[in-house]
Amino acid sequence: MNKNYPILAREGWPFVALTIFLFLISIYFVNSIAICFTGIICLFVIQFFRDPQRKIVAKSNEVVSAADGRVIAIEKTNNPYNKREAIKVSVFMNIFNVHSNKAPISGKVISKIYKPGKFLNAALDKASSENEHCAITIKTSKNQVITSVQIAGLIARRILCYANKGSELKQGDRYGFIRFGSRVDHYIPINSKVKVKLGQKVKNSVDVLAEI
Repeated sequence: MNKNYPILAREGWPFVALTIFLFLISIYFVNSIAICFTGIICLFVIQFFRDPQRKIVAKSNEVVSAADGRVIAIEKTNNPYNKREAIKVSVFMNIFNVHSNKAPISGKVISKIYKPGKFLNAALDKASSENEHCAITIKTSKNQVITSVQIAGLIARRILCYANKGSELKQGDRYGFIRFGSRVDHYIPINSKVKVKLGQKVKNSVDVLAEI
């Protein structure tokens, strides 16, 4: 699903076009302050919406990160989306991280739940339950269940999820995007072997979070 995608996320094309237009206008009027300011904004927007393709090297029994960022939580809890015990691994994305989201494992989407909510700092624990979020639950061919939850943050106000119930995803498929800083929670089977540590930086579709 949606595996072929441009290196510059299509969600950012209007923003990139606007900042380039403003940059060119500032050049036309030869305003050095405006040129500097719009140039910096343009570069920031381009780096924010970058979406590099990455080689998938994880094994079929490994769960990769759905997001770029830093691991801010690893804890045993209940998966609120299927009422099972699980290990939650949370990855926080700051404004300098890649913000596209990739499937953490291959399988079929058995549920998709969107819930409106607040826009608290995504690094806070209560953001998982109180912030706007969209959760997809994936069942693998071996009946393992993994839930990936896109969570809006203080600045992020737009969650885009292109996967739907019944969608077949392959590990690393691009399934969503969150604008301007946010978080992704991964709920994995309780008996999984976690492969990351708190504070570790991870990349979507590349770094293994756990072995199931």
